[in-house]
Amino acid sequence: MIARLDHAWRLVATALAFAAFGLCGLLFSVVAFALAGVWPHRASRERAVTYVIHRFFGALVAALQRAGVMELAVAGGDALRAGRPAIVVANHPTYLDVVVLLALTPSACCVVKRAHWRNPCLWGIVRAAGYVSNADPVGFVQDCARRLANGYTLIIFPEGTRSPPNRLHAFSRGFAHTALEAGAPIVPVLLHCDPPTLTRQMRWYHVPARRFRLTVNVLDALGVERLAPRTAAPALAARSVASAVEAHITQHLFDYGFLEPRN
Repeated sequence: MIARLDHAWRLVATALAFAAFGLCGLLFSVVAFALAGVWPHRASRERAVTYVIHRFFGALVAALQRAGVMELAVAGGDALRAGRPAIVVANHPTYLDVVVLLALTPSACCVVKRAHWRNPCLWGIVRAAGYVSNADPVGFVQDCARRLANGYTLIIFPEGTRSPPNRLHAFSRGFAHTALEAGAPIVPVLLHCDPPTLTRQMRWYHVPARRFRLTVNVLDALGVERLAPRTAAPALAARSVASAVEAHITQHLFDYGFLEPRN
């Protein structure tokens, strides 16, 4: 009986969290759109919006923990809070990954997929914060490099979508081209959710039998100069960097027990 009540409560709390996210996102999109007309200084406006997003997601994560929906374990989080320009590259097991990383990173800029620019709850936020769209492969690297030059930490999920069960999608090379262009360090981040929830195959109402634990392990930064031959052509260098980072993250996921060897 107690287990059923606990499950029902976590289902209600999850529904309330999604409702709050959607309603606040819609309201914020409207406010941000109006704000753009009266706050002409783009850089300071984006800084303010970034800070509000960081605080809002921090409050949302804290509320989910207090409600007994989730636990959060973070190792090496000081690297995200340091405020130094870097490219955070993470695997993507659950829908909450971006929420948690934005809650942990005060000056963050996200790379978002094209669909979010048309989402009614997100379109105003991603524009007001100056997030980078992955829709334009030509301007992508320059947009990312500009955000790094302005002091932001760039958050990228190079799989492009949530990870399949017990493996990763192949990494795209956009982050590698950006790292080479900007000379920025790459900060690998391992994410793990136990039991799995909010995966690509699960809906929000597929609440697990117990509260889930989201683990964030921030690894030491990688310098791109060590990952690619100095004399390599840009395309070959980006391929080398992307392959090395994918292998590095995959190996650590196995080492931490977040991925299991397949027979």
